[in-house]
Amino acid sequence: MHEDVKAILVTEEAIAARVKELGEQISKDYAGKEPVMVALLKGAAWFAVDLSRAIDLPLRMDFMVASSYGNSATTSGNVKVKLDLSENIRGKDVLLVDDIIDSGLTFAAITQMLKTQKPSSIRTVALCDKGERRQNDFKCDYVGFSVPDEFLVGYGLDYAGDYRNLPYIGILKPSVYGRA
Repeated sequence: MHEDVKAILVTEEAIAARVKELGEQISKDYAGKEPVMVALLKGAAWFAVDLSRAIDLPLRMDFMVASSYGNSATTSGNVKVKLDLSENIRGKDVLLVDDIIDSGLTFAAITQMLKTQKPSSIRTVALCDKGERRQNDFKCDYVGFSVPDEFLVGYGLDYAGDYRNLPYIGILKPSVYGRA
């Protein structure tokens, strides 16, 4: 375990098992379709790649960079798109993927932006759901894990760009993010 991590919340093995389950469910739900997976970078990259391999369907992938955190431990409330889609999603079934749903602001804003491009459908998937922090009524269609209101890192989740490469999801020590 990394010295800045207080505890491991979700093990590498539990993540792999849950990603496999989500892939199987999404494969059933999208049977006969060819969805476009849109991963929100940078955090969702780890999850989206593993999830894409667990989905047994023809699948296209695209990426967006959107943020409401920057290098802070709390959301600014303003969602900024820094990189938009390169794929045309008009008439397509879109699966929007993020590492965590916290306030719900980013998912809600990006979903609204994507709807303007007239996809056939949009469903959302988050590896982690921190429901007690929600600032709106946004609900993900697929959730990997419900997690407590702790600062999480690993498997794509970061603090100021660090810790993404940890193979598990851990709780960051408050002394680390309290320095900012």
